[in-house]
Amino acid sequence: MSYEVLARKYRPSSFEEVVGQDHVIQALSNSILQDRIHQAFIFSGTRGVGKTTLGRILAKCLNCSSSDKPVAVPCNECTNCEEIKLGRSLDFYEQDAASQRGIDAMKELLQTVPQSTANGRYKVYLLDEAHMLTTESFNALLKNLEEPPQHVVFILATTNPEKLPKTVQSRCLQLNLKTVGGTVLSNHLQKILQSENINYDEESVDLISEAASGSVRDALTLLDQAIAHGSGALKSNNVRELLGTIDSSFLVAMVNAIINGDGVGSYEALSKIEELSPEYDVILKSLISILHKASIEKVLNNSTDQDIKNLAANIDEEFCQLLYEIAINSYSKFNAHPSPKEALEVCILRMLAFNPIHKIENKNTSNETEKKNLKMPKINTTNSIEKDSDSIKTRTVNLKDNCNLKNNSDWLELFNLLSLSPFARNYFGNLSFLSFEESLLTLVEPNEENNIPENVFKEFQTVLNEYYGFEIAVEIKQGDNNNSPLNHKKKIESDRQSKAEKDVLSDPSIQKFLDKYDGNIKDGSIKPVN
Repeated sequence: MSYEVLARKYRPSSFEEVVGQDHVIQALSNSILQDRIHQAFIFSGTRGVGKTTLGRILAKCLNCSSSDKPVAVPCNECTNCEEIKLGRSLDFYEQDAASQRGIDAMKELLQTVPQSTANGRYKVYLLDEAHMLTTESFNALLKNLEEPPQHVVFILATTNPEKLPKTVQSRCLQLNLKTVGGTVLSNHLQKILQSENINYDEESVDLISEAASGSVRDALTLLDQAIAHGSGALKSNNVRELLGTIDSSFLVAMVNAIINGDGVGSYEALSKIEELSPEYDVILKSLISILHKASIEKVLNNSTDQDIKNLAANIDEEFCQLLYEIAINSYSKFNAHPSPKEALEVCILRMLAFNPIHKIENKNTSNETEKKNLKMPKINTTNSIEKDSDSIKTRTVNLKDNCNLKNNSDWLELFNLLSLSPFARNYFGNLSFLSFEESLLTLVEPNEENNIPENVFKEFQTVLNEYYGFEIAVEIKQGDNNNSPLNHKKKIESDRQSKAEKDVLSDPSIQKFLDKYDGNIKDGSIKPVN
């Protein structure tokens, strides 16, 4: 006996065997049990989710001879059920609207509508890919949809319901089939593998489920291919090779290197990925997926993947979203690059460029002269950051030495000298000086939490330590921040603006000019000279 592919062998023969479409099954079963069968249905959804299968099952339910009325569970043994299954029923018409879309084919089909049923209760017409019908065919069908004979039921299956004329949609009961989620589909595949006595690991099943993108038929087709590729067994490494995917741990390592501002490390991780010979667009898509999973993990904290959990713990939400946007933008412009490799490398370079930690590694020494007055002998130390549970937001490091920071004026001067990225300058510019005692610098943030990302705090910590040449502990508390560098800057700008306006308005020549021509000075037009 010839081999029967899994997609055909495990095609559902009853509603209870259909995967992931409980809402549709419930609606159809209830309509049958309550004897409220609609004259026309639209089954819509992506490929391979069960539109045609549900149409055939519904036809069997309506015509099953195991009962004197339609049943919600067909027997699959009577003559009517068997003939519908084999495509030989005189009461079930299935037409591919993609290949038979013209008016002639439609007229030929509709000629049978007025005829009585041969053996069943209903004549069921299933039009697959119904959106492909011509305008003339829809017009011919419309009258039959509006006033069909009592023994006729139409089923329109389509992947694009929006392409159906509104006049057709309004005369049909539309049921939208969902894509089948990862867990549900994975469980379904595992049952089939167990039934087929095939050895497998769960990771390989999950990979196939993810690659199928919610399509049960695609999943079964990939499963057939994977079994053949693995010589009768299902192993994750063979499935990755078949699908052209890579182990997520390699990508996680690359992302962690980017987070840490380690350009060399990120390219070393990329080199290991390239040894597996995947397509560069596949690498980029996988990178987007990793960042998406990390973003979800930051919110839900429910991932079962330890690599993703570790990555989420190592990256702040803002920077994760920034990396995701860079990756998405790179993917959208992938074909614009001279080579696929260049597209991926530019993406990584952009991620490193927008990382504050990366900027620290490459900053110049232009401020060395300015630092001399405050610079002390450098002591080689190792940073460590801890959270104090007794305060609302406190971070401390090992304390080694002392430096001269006595008041807020010193803090304002220091802040202007530090080579901080725009990210860090925006966050720490809103903090005021509170105290500096025993190498512990205490800053004050507004009563509402500033929520400084960990990598931004790390940048400030690194820049501060490098400026002085030894470790300084930093503590952030909540309170009045009116004397912060940014507020101080705003006050200076406001004072300059007020002085400029006062000087202009008090200038005798300007007043004489305005009086002579009955003029006035437009609000906001006076600007101080830089």
